[in-house]
Amino acid sequence: MDLNKYIEHTLLKQDATKDELKKLLEEAKAYNFLGVCVNPCNVAFAKEYLKDTNVKIVTVIGFPLGQSTTEVKILETIDAIKNGADEIDMVINVGRLKDNDDIYIIDEISKIKFACQGHNLKVIIETDLLNKDEIKRACELCIKGGADFVKTSTGFVKNGVGAKVEDVKIMYKTVKNAGLQVKASGGIRDKETALKMIEAGAVRLGTSSGVKIVES
Repeated sequence: MDLNKYIEHTLLKQDATKDELKKLLEEAKAYNFLGVCVNPCNVAFAKEYLKDTNVKIVTVIGFPLGQSTTEVKILETIDAIKNGADEIDMVINVGRLKDNDDIYIIDEISKIKFACQGHNLKVIIETDLLNKDEIKRACELCIKGGADFVKTSTGFVKNGVGAKVEDVKIMYKTVKNAGLQVKASGGIRDKETALKMIEAGAVRLGTSSGVKIVES
């Protein structure tokens, strides 16, 4: 199995330096990862750096809390696409989900999908903060909103686990017949875990341990 073609090599920490970013991008070129996932301020640089490769540029919107207004998330998305983002990973408003404000969630996803201008939209549902029924409902709302992927986690929840096999299975089962795919992200640090996520239904892996995973 070519694990490199599942991996979105990730650097999202707030104190990431330009040297660390260059290292990430060089690794993405060297291992031919499917993509890199970087903060919006680094999209243009990453796009230029990787212009002669097939590595996708992925960025995050409303990250990591998901509590920006829909209008701000839309503006972030438009700016990211303009700067060269190939795919958008947006954070759901978990509070609105728990308030059962389904109309808000569907409306936000659909508006951001429109702003993606045909590019893939992944919706981060933050599984560490949800029970099993909420995970299923969040995925159903992503279907209704027109998302392309559902994604487990930001990796920023305090004391959070990140991606869990049982959660990925729920997500996959919920969205597979609607044509959506699953990205597992958060806490994937070794080959064994990566393979378990793929077996559970994930077709993308967001991880900062991409090199370790493919070399093990």
